[in-house]
Amino acid sequence: MNDLPLSALFLALAFLLLFSGFFSGSETVMMAANRYRLKHAAEHGHRGAQLALDLLAKTDKLLGMILLGNTLFNAGSATVAGVICIRLMGTEEWVLGASTLLVTFAMLVFAEITPKVIGASYADRLAPILGYLLTPVLKATYPVVWFVNLFVRALLGALRLKADTAHVQGMSAEELRILVLEAGHFIPQKHRSILMNLFDLEHITIEDVMIPRGAMEMLDLQAPMEEVRHKLATSYHTRLPVFEGDPDRVEGMLHMRRVLGAAVSGELDREALREALVEAYFVPASTPVLAQLQYFQENRQRIALAVDEYGEIVGLVTLEDILEEIIGKFTTGMPGSGPHLAWEPEDNSLLVDGGRSLRELNRLLGLSLPLSGPKTLNGLILEHFQDIPEAGVSVKIADVPMEVVHTQDRMVKTVRLFRPR
Repeated sequence: MNDLPLSALFLALAFLLLFSGFFSGSETVMMAANRYRLKHAAEHGHRGAQLALDLLAKTDKLLGMILLGNTLFNAGSATVAGVICIRLMGTEEWVLGASTLLVTFAMLVFAEITPKVIGASYADRLAPILGYLLTPVLKATYPVVWFVNLFVRALLGALRLKADTAHVQGMSAEELRILVLEAGHFIPQKHRSILMNLFDLEHITIEDVMIPRGAMEMLDLQAPMEEVRHKLATSYHTRLPVFEGDPDRVEGMLHMRRVLGAAVSGELDREALREALVEAYFVPASTPVLAQLQYFQENRQRIALAVDEYGEIVGLVTLEDILEEIIGKFTTGMPGSGPHLAWEPEDNSLLVDGGRSLRELNRLLGLSLPLSGPKTLNGLILEHFQDIPEAGVSVKIADVPMEVVHTQDRMVKTVRLFRPR
């Protein structure tokens, strides 16, 4: 090496630092690359992504090959840099110290920090390219890497550690939630909202989404036929629970389509109504919503009556109620019952239906109303007063001022909420 000109030595040092930086950056790229994006690209026929995945499936061999190359080229760089310093400044002891400092600085800048920063910044873009480059290098150096890994495995065994290189840890629900929230413009806002609602479904039961017993529309077969016909003509629903005398004893479900012909021809009577009934479908109110969605599909049902632990009817849930929890409300009713709520700019208040879900109000308005007890705003107010308040009564619950606007049928129908200060 002493016979080589300085220009050749400098050129050799540059190449050694370049290759050392290549291996150093490759390590960062392969470890920082998003395996899910690589898998997606590989499934669409990207050869480089598939090669990168194959390398990552053999992490011990991949790291052994990268570190072998990095170590060899680092050692070569130190040797060449020492020779250059001796040729330029002599053989004094301080020259060796100076050469050590210079080669350390050069290796940090050109072979470590810069390649690693580039690799970390463009890992997903560079990983498929490195798949093409590193695969033949691994095949060429496989015997050496295999020999080195024998000692690595022996050391891991002595430490009672197991290297599971083929296993890729999945993502938890919370990690997926954060991933969706940070997706930004990659996922449209509406799609992101649907995904977030899906994550929330695992914590929701039928009791949270059902129509409460007091708000259910039911048909009494013992009522006068004129009243029954009027009820059928003015009903907003296509299916009605039917009872005879006692609302707790539901005889079945009536589909409007089954009695449409008889109603038009004027032949509708109680016997025709009884013949049109189908068996009611009952479910526990504590059933998780996701499970109930599956039950609806398996039993080919669209509507169910929710019962408590004593078998008493506490509400009604439909397939649409569950779907609305995922994609948002389809319909609107009285003021404050629609999906879009906004504070009135004049006094920072808004009218809300008393049957509105507390969980939904918290989500849409950023409130912190308690969820451990009643599920609706009406239930929360009644629990607070232990009585049915009159219109005009005000109260403050969970820092939210509210005024009872209208009560009817032992229920708080309309409430004015004021934005917390």
